[in-house]
Amino acid sequence: MRAKFRAFRAITAAIAVLSIGGLWASAQAENWYPSKFGADDEIGAANYLSAAKVLEAGKLITTGKTYALGVPVDRTTPAFPPRSLAVTILQPNQAEGASFGENKMSYNDDIFTGWLGIGTQIDGLSHLGIDGTFYNGHKVKDFGKVTGVTKMGIEKIPPIVTRGVLLDMAGYKGVAMMKEGDVITVADIEGAAKKQGVAFGKGDVVVFHTGWLSLLGKDDKRYAAGEPGIGVPAAEYLAKKEIVAVGADTWGVEAVPFENPKRVWEAHQVLLAKNGVYILETLNTKKLVEDKAWEFLFVLGQPLYTGAVQAIINPIAIR
Repeated sequence: MRAKFRAFRAITAAIAVLSIGGLWASAQAENWYPSKFGADDEIGAANYLSAAKVLEAGKLITTGKTYALGVPVDRTTPAFPPRSLAVTILQPNQAEGASFGENKMSYNDDIFTGWLGIGTQIDGLSHLGIDGTFYNGHKVKDFGKVTGVTKMGIEKIPPIVTRGVLLDMAGYKGVAMMKEGDVITVADIEGAAKKQGVAFGKGDVVVFHTGWLSLLGKDDKRYAAGEPGIGVPAAEYLAKKEIVAVGADTWGVEAVPFENPKRVWEAHQVLLAKNGVYILETLNTKKLVEDKAWEFLFVLGQPLYTGAVQAIINPIAIR
């Protein structure tokens, strides 16, 4: 009997140790801050940028051809609700055709009214978090002011000039356009990269072509209702590669409907909050695919709107 009791105690102790170890491992897995770049860091993966990376990427320029990756936006551009925008043109103090000076100078001015997360855009690190906690453990209650965020604003992001890599996921899957909810997996990423003969890593920007943008202006209702994109494992894989940003020709980069309907925008949480990787949405990748421009010099100088969490952008690819 005593022998059985001692054996029971040993098994119980072992289970307790394993349970504690499991809890510790689970806690460590969720320990995503402070950042490896320091507890005060506000730019995340932009720390991977360097002069050496610019010089390396510059060697990819062989033709001088440029590609505008942004799309035009107007009052009709579909956007994540409740976002909208309007441009209003005025001729200040020029009623009834009045002009200025002997040379009769006339001019137009414009007023922008709207949201900055429309069309081709960059999601900053203050855009999306986990239960009120954002990149590097910053609490929204501390930095999220109505007049603008006081940490991780768009103005903090340095110029992103680096190597860009395009992965043609639609081509890899043998379709002109992937379907809404189609998930780009790690195996897909590795397969497409191998097929195209490219690799990516520290300091790069990775962009996906799904064909989804072809719906814009033709079937806006379907375009805005869902999209193909990466899943959570792919987001984690990309972050481990130490890239600066992930982009796509879709309005949200990750697959919608979500892999798990109870977990919304989780790939955004992995990229932005946990790893400080920027997200580039609604990129026009069509011309790059037509030219099979799989790698290029990527250039982005976003508007310096102090305290903004997003910005409408027009990145440039040069090859």
